[in-house]
Amino acid sequence: MRKPAVVAAATVVFAAAAAAAVLARQRLREAKRWARAGAVLRDLEARCAAPAERLRQVADAMAAEMRSGLASDDPEGGDGSVVLKMLVTYVDSLPSGDEKGLFYALDLGGTNFRVLRVQLGGKEQRIIKQESKGVSIPRHLMSGGANELFDFIAAALAKFVASEGEDYHLPEGVQRQLGFTFSFPVKQTSIASGTLIKWTKGFTIDEMVGMDVVAELNKAIKRQGLDMKVTALVNDTVGTLAAAKYADNDAIAAVILGTGTNAAYIDHAHTIPKWHGPLPKSGDMVINMEWGNFRSSHLPLTEFDHALDAESLNPGEQIYEKLISGMYMGEIVRRFLLKMAQEASLFADGVPEKLEIPYILSTLHMLMMHQDTTPDLQTAGIKLKEVLGIQNTCYKTRKVVVDLCEVVARRGARLAAAGVYGILKKLGRDTVSPDEQRTVIAVDGGVYKYYTFFAQCMESTLRDLLGEEVASSVVIKQAEDGSGTGAALLAASYSQCLQDD
Repeated sequence: MRKPAVVAAATVVFAAAAAAAVLARQRLREAKRWARAGAVLRDLEARCAAPAERLRQVADAMAAEMRSGLASDDPEGGDGSVVLKMLVTYVDSLPSGDEKGLFYALDLGGTNFRVLRVQLGGKEQRIIKQESKGVSIPRHLMSGGANELFDFIAAALAKFVASEGEDYHLPEGVQRQLGFTFSFPVKQTSIASGTLIKWTKGFTIDEMVGMDVVAELNKAIKRQGLDMKVTALVNDTVGTLAAAKYADNDAIAAVILGTGTNAAYIDHAHTIPKWHGPLPKSGDMVINMEWGNFRSSHLPLTEFDHALDAESLNPGEQIYEKLISGMYMGEIVRRFLLKMAQEASLFADGVPEKLEIPYILSTLHMLMMHQDTTPDLQTAGIKLKEVLGIQNTCYKTRKVVVDLCEVVARRGARLAAAGVYGILKKLGRDTVSPDEQRTVIAVDGGVYKYYTFFAQCMESTLRDLLGEEVASSVVIKQAEDGSGTGAALLAASYSQCLQDD
């Protein structure tokens, strides 16, 4: 009777030992998996590192490329030697605050546009009242004819003017002045003229290339029977700078950090070798840097960045933009995650199928996971499930994902700070000023506005690069709706200039 009991007991012992061995092997596998994941993360972190010494080299390279671009008479960089186009905007008079009257703006930046009217009351009243309306462009007009597109836009302007209340006053017989924000590549020839270089953002109206966009809009406005003309043609970054200067006279530069990125700043006209016209009265000139195209051997690029660039619609171009803007940061995180899934089995169920789809992970998803404040990173888990179809993730996995987002965001923010530092170096504002001049940089765009970590990291990095004494006189200000309001303000500013002349 005892023998079966002994056998049963031995079986239980063996089963327990076998289970313990299986558990031990599982734990060892898990330990190795997390060790691999940790090693891959540390390697990526090291290759994305942007220490202060490297950032200073990036800033020096930015300042050097700014000087090269200002000297080059080939703004399109046809031979590839011009990294920064440094486009002369013909904006030499920014709003002062004295502007009075009713002015309009048209902000065309993509598949939608906005029309605005702004009532200005001079130094005392500033912006008395402002209204705007958004309009969607029908898809067929994006590939039709030039007249059809501009007639549609002019009709919306006419309807907007017709809806005006009595509280918007324009003296009888006075022509309406319009600021035109046109966020497509343009070769500007004066403050109120510029030829289209190429369409982007889904527009394919080939006959428009090489045509003066202001002339076409003015003709369409006339066809509507509207007594209005374009006084200023600007891009969104220049509009943001104009709005910033109106709000704070110490504003000297504007930076857009959104889907794309760009910067504009005020330079001394006599320091621009390619400027061949008479020196403006103000002595200044706003330069549109097109800084998204900046590149340098000092940028911390990984094989993922090189692959993203090679597979993009514009390989070899916009390298800086591909490191710091909203269009690309989420995609870089996706590529990093794919490597971790393949090489370190980051996800327990293997490589998620959706993780192999380019651009499925946006920078908005990235910031939502990164800025997750729940104790168990629940938001990150929800996003991984919603976007990538990963059903169950443990806390460790979610933490690695959040850490990866931080690596990419920190690199982007620190490189953006280096770009601003480069502008300050070019202007000689990177040292202590004897007259204690204040320097204001206006920043707009969704990445800066909504990605709190990015904005804070960028600002703290710039402070570190400048040093406490210089940093105390440099202010980064968030710009609000600069591109539209700024265009109206420039229309006012140039209308005033014409009256003065």
